[in-house]
Amino acid sequence: MQLLIKEKLVISLVGLCLLTACQFGAGEDTSLLHESGNTINVSDRPELYNGENVTKVNNDKQADFGYVRHQKSGVPGDNSFTNIPGFDREKAADTISSLIVQLPNVNDVATLVTDEEVLVAYETDSDQRSATADQVKKTALSVVPRYYHVYISDKTNMIQQIEAFSPQNSTSRDIDEILNKTVKEMLESPQGRAINKGENANGEGYGEVNEDLDDDMKDRYEKTRYK
Repeated sequence: MQLLIKEKLVISLVGLCLLTACQFGAGEDTSLLHESGNTINVSDRPELYNGENVTKVNNDKQADFGYVRHQKSGVPGDNSFTNIPGFDREKAADTISSLIVQLPNVNDVATLVTDEEVLVAYETDSDQRSATADQVKKTALSVVPRYYHVYISDKTNMIQQIEAFSPQNSTSRDIDEILNKTVKEMLESPQGRAINKGENANGEGYGEVNEDLDDDMKDRYEKTRYK
């Protein structure tokens, strides 16, 4: 009789623990969400994606994948999900220069990121200027938003020239006209291959919906169009 009572007691305790665990797990579903109620980040709860609690041998953060999920808030009038992350042009310029200087035969790089353009001046000892230019251009394009246009030059004097723009900003007087003159000079250097049949080497599009309004360097200096 006592053995039977003990067995029933054990079963009851196990059932109670399972029920509590389920309730606890159900209550923690929202713990994946940030305070805004719309972001789920795997790194916040690694135990949910590491069931066997495996310890990483390599703790190098650069080897980790990046994953973030955004959901619309269920709260009426809560528009926090529409927040747009700011684009740090200084960090973008730093990233572009640090990546390009690692390319073969590239020894010195200066990058200027404006509100819609990337100007890259670099020094190279490569005897394949066009091939190097293509690598430089594609590296810069990979960092910035897709609407940016990239102009490059392997003339060493261009490094000091674009460096002179560093104290300026988008509201500086006559900045567009001055930049356009610099870009025109940079276009005398190899720009690499066209991105595709719809874009030239600088990422400027042909036949875009807003082509009549779009004021690209190609509209002023190239005059050609893909048919």
